[in-house]
Amino acid sequence: MIAQAQQFDGEFIKPRNGKFLLQNATVVTVTKGNIQNGSVLIVNGKIEAVGTNIPAGDAEVIDCTGQFIYPGLFDGGGRLGLVEVNSVPETQDFSEIGNVTPNMQALVAVNPNSEAIPVTRVSGVTTTLANPSGGIFPGTAALINLNGYTPDQMYAGFKGIILNFPTSARRSTWDRRSEEEVKKDAERAQKNLNDIWERAVKYQSMKAAKAELDYYPEMEQLAKAVTGELPLLVEVNAASDIEVAIKWIQDKGVKAILTGVAEGWRVADKIAASGLPVITGPMLSIPTRQSDRYDAAYTNPGKMAKAGVKVVIRSNDAENTRNLPFNAGFAAAYGMGKEEALKAVTINAAEVFGIADRRGSIEAGKDATLFVSSGDPFETRTQIIHVFIDGYRVPMSNRHIKLYQEFLERSPGLEK
Repeated sequence: MIAQAQQFDGEFIKPRNGKFLLQNATVVTVTKGNIQNGSVLIVNGKIEAVGTNIPAGDAEVIDCTGQFIYPGLFDGGGRLGLVEVNSVPETQDFSEIGNVTPNMQALVAVNPNSEAIPVTRVSGVTTTLANPSGGIFPGTAALINLNGYTPDQMYAGFKGIILNFPTSARRSTWDRRSEEEVKKDAERAQKNLNDIWERAVKYQSMKAAKAELDYYPEMEQLAKAVTGELPLLVEVNAASDIEVAIKWIQDKGVKAILTGVAEGWRVADKIAASGLPVITGPMLSIPTRQSDRYDAAYTNPGKMAKAGVKVVIRSNDAENTRNLPFNAGFAAAYGMGKEEALKAVTINAAEVFGIADRRGSIEAGKDATLFVSSGDPFETRTQIIHVFIDGYRVPMSNRHIKLYQEFLERSPGLEK
């Protein structure tokens, strides 16, 4: 997928708000079918009208003949905004010291000036989940829009506490522990998790009883998961661990979302029966087991969706979140289908994150977060032509495009 650069009088513009009428396009609403030769009217950051023959009035008219309008794409998890260069530790701000740090807020660490943000949004990805990483409870993830001068301006209305669920699987092919050692380590890790959780439950019960409590920010935050104020984002991948995680969630009675779920296809029926939504990815990865087919990761979301699981797709990346459409494209090509894959990065994500009343589809009254493309956004040859985030028309510019343009028409040229 290629971003088409915009220039006005030779200068790249900043994001700007206003009243816009996008007309003569195929409007892919996601929830209410496609509208041929349709229009979308944007006023004060909202979609005021969707349909045909919408009068322009005093709106700026943007002709989209032969083009398509899609809702902005959600990345269900990654480290965009928390790291600038993965190989340079000084640019990383996604992990804190300690094994239990649920009070660490990813939103606070987001860098609105990250060069990776404009690189990402010109691919149609407008909203991402910033994930901290580390110990059992590494922190609280935050959903952000890819436009704004401060983290608070970027906040998109969802937070969740990450739980890295204990695993009984081997860490890698180089893991030389015996079966007995693996089993004992898993049991210790599970006991540690249960002890931490019981501590949070006791803290919450004492808080509810208005007892005098010492300053304990870790338990103060984790208590929000106990009460259901915040969901747990339960990172789990091995099939056996997924089953254990589902039982743990049900026993504790917590609000949860399964994330990772690389082997979800092996236990898709059990996930569906639990009613838990899933954020899975990346698709662009190798199988978890050497005995699996080469396409195990590609087919995973489609198999879960067919079993009845609500699936959201993530890139699980930092520098290359822009590849989210291609992760969805692989899922579409390997059994999920275009329609379900599109839902997995639009309306499904909005529903799982609790903001479907504002995002995820093109409907009157929702936030004007959308993009205009020359075709299917999952196709590499498709050009992204316009991007709007909360009604702001975002310039189709980033450091990659500027570098391309610099050498496309060199002045002076090669000759002295």
